[in-house]
Amino acid sequence: MTALSAKEQSPDPNLAQTVASAAALVDDVAKAKDASAPAVEAVDDTPLYEARRAIYPQTVHGRLRTIKWVVLAITLAVYYFLPFVRWDRGPDAPNQAVLIDFPARRFYFFFLEIWPQEFYYVAGLLILAALILFLMNAVAGRVWCGYLCPQTVWTDLFMAVERLVEGDRRDRMRLDASPWTVDKVAQKTLTHSIWLLLAWWTGGAWVLYFADAPTLVKQLATFQAPAVAYMAIGILTFTTYALAGHMREQVCTYMCPWPRIQAALTDEYAFNVTYRKDRGEPRASVKKAKAARAKGEAAGDCIDCEQCVHVCPTGVDIRHGLQLACIQCGLCIDACNNVMDKVGYPRGLIAYESEANIEARAEGRPTSQRIVRPRTILYAALIVFASGLMLYSVLGRSTEGIAAIHDRNPLFVKLSDGSVRNAYTVRLINKMLQERTFGLSVAGVPGAKLEVVGGDAGNLTVGPDQTREIRVLVTTHDKLPDESIPVTFRIRDVGSSLEAKVTDHFISR
Repeated sequence: MTALSAKEQSPDPNLAQTVASAAALVDDVAKAKDASAPAVEAVDDTPLYEARRAIYPQTVHGRLRTIKWVVLAITLAVYYFLPFVRWDRGPDAPNQAVLIDFPARRFYFFFLEIWPQEFYYVAGLLILAALILFLMNAVAGRVWCGYLCPQTVWTDLFMAVERLVEGDRRDRMRLDASPWTVDKVAQKTLTHSIWLLLAWWTGGAWVLYFADAPTLVKQLATFQAPAVAYMAIGILTFTTYALAGHMREQVCTYMCPWPRIQAALTDEYAFNVTYRKDRGEPRASVKKAKAARAKGEAAGDCIDCEQCVHVCPTGVDIRHGLQLACIQCGLCIDACNNVMDKVGYPRGLIAYESEANIEARAEGRPTSQRIVRPRTILYAALIVFASGLMLYSVLGRSTEGIAAIHDRNPLFVKLSDGSVRNAYTVRLINKMLQERTFGLSVAGVPGAKLEVVGGDAGNLTVGPDQTREIRVLVTTHDKLPDESIPVTFRIRDVGSSLEAKVTDHFISR
């Protein structure tokens, strides 16, 4: 090996100086970082998703809990038993009050019958429902989530079954922590069996909206129902059992988009379940709070019993402020009010409150309830307008209709005598529950002659609640001013003055 030269063996003074400067710089940065560490704001490391942790909501009694029970009973009764409600529409029409009849392409809702071309009524109902949801959010935040959402209703029902079989919060916690025994297996089996029964009933009730309910029930019981009915019941049974029995609050927190949407639609005057920190802090037991007040020290009304956390179906501690997982059900209000009654403190430590009132109370200003404000007035006006428009449309809807489609190939035929003929497929619509006879006429084409293939244009019969498709030929000898002119087909009920019309085009060259 060749020996290194003296120059290569001796350290480079410039390199040594550079290394020393870099080390000093690193040391200065580290010291500066340590010195400024207390002033650095903590980074929110809340995960976008986390595995579900077991939540054991405790039984609570109170005004809001009673309201939730009433809403649950009404909504479930409507859902499960509405398919069995009858509505007389005549001898040739289904008598189920609410029916989605896919084979006949009809939607029946009590006195209203919606045809496929009238789907705008369904769109109008969806718009109306969205506006009502917006108004509810503007008044009381996520009140829909807390009381009316199907996920909340069925989860409440499943939790009630769980409490009935396995006991209240501490009993369920103790049961889950205990080793598997015959008694534990029996309780768990009974709980999940009832859950599956409720889920099956939920799926079964849904398919009853698509066929005559008593008939389909008999077919299902005798295994003569269509295969698609059993498939739909199986899918809905599984989803209901999974969502209400196992996923629960995960659906509200991570799957449902409404908590994120409603945050953009609310304002500082909307009422939300709120912990009043100005009254509750600093927290202390009743004994310690009394001693602190005797010494002239501050003490809040919150005794840190955590009953508000124990009754929450999503496991939220409302004392940390408004959170995404909070569904605004108000059960923590009932729990806190019960505790306040026991310790002799005023109610309302947790209550429905607005951000504006929180700020006003902190600044010593009087509070107010601004339910009527531009936002709520706008939503209410839109609801009234949409409802009025739909009502006017329903009351003024026609019981007859006509549609026409021009032949595409050929667009026209020139006959040997020089006349021009156009062919159309015309559909006559009778929305009444009785047979009707219509007369068909044409206008807009000079010298037009109308011919119905295989029928009489003045005597076209259409069955009750049916349509009839006919082949129509329009011929003219006159010279037309343009290559294409509008042509109007009109039908008139021979037994009344009711009529309908549709416009297409007559092509001559």
